[in-house]
Amino acid sequence: MRGHDSLWHIAANPDIRKGTASTMVDLEQNTIATYHTLECARRADIKTFVFSSTSTIYGRAKKLPTPEDYGPCLPISLYGASKLACEGLVSAYAELYGIKSWIYRFANIVGHRSNHGILFDLVQKLNKDSKHLEVLGDGKQMKSYMLVDECVDGMIFGFRNAKDKLNYFNLGAQDQISVKNIVKILLQETRLKGVKVHYTGGEGGWKGDVPKFLLDTKKMAKLGWKPKHNSPEAVREASKIVVREHLKRVPDSWLSEVRW
Repeated sequence: MRGHDSLWHIAANPDIRKGTASTMVDLEQNTIATYHTLECARRADIKTFVFSSTSTIYGRAKKLPTPEDYGPCLPISLYGASKLACEGLVSAYAELYGIKSWIYRFANIVGHRSNHGILFDLVQKLNKDSKHLEVLGDGKQMKSYMLVDECVDGMIFGFRNAKDKLNYFNLGAQDQISVKNIVKILLQETRLKGVKVHYTGGEGGWKGDVPKFLLDTKKMAKLGWKPKHNSPEAVREASKIVVREHLKRVPDSWLSEVRW
């Protein structure tokens, strides 16, 4: 890495359920991996470091929208806990070794090349059974969504314009959408007919799931950036993409209408 000016650490285990089932995953792939990445930056004398964090560090925040200075941060998943530990390491390396750093706490990111998340998971289920769709939780979960293209744009904007030794921002839309509405939008985009939806029940979809969150993004807006799409719009655009990239059972009547 020597000879480079900046290191962007985006890699991690993004699957909360995987980390719950195998408790070393988030420690190894998130926290320890971040330590090694920071150590590489220090030894290579890299001056700037960018880290992708998550809204799950806040846990079940009592204040919505949740600002960056909210506390105490009490994650309810090993994924969230590992990312909070990573933030501590980034902060310490910034202070001790003068590595100017940016931390971005993401909402749910959707769009191109998805390999996990609600839209991807639902499409995979439809590939197995196009008439029945099981959805985790009661459908009332409320969360914020942002397109991956806009996430990258926001990160670059913050990197170019925020000037502190340690910069940290929430990144997401300033609104929410329910799981029930996500399912409705996705099914509209698949154009599949007669799909019976079954909700498994429960406030959260799985252990460690934060059923409701909304990030306060005023800090990023004050810097001069906000996403172009709200959560429903982001879900709509991402649904089109995920259906095009992953749905196998495309209705014959639709094939002539789709441009691949």
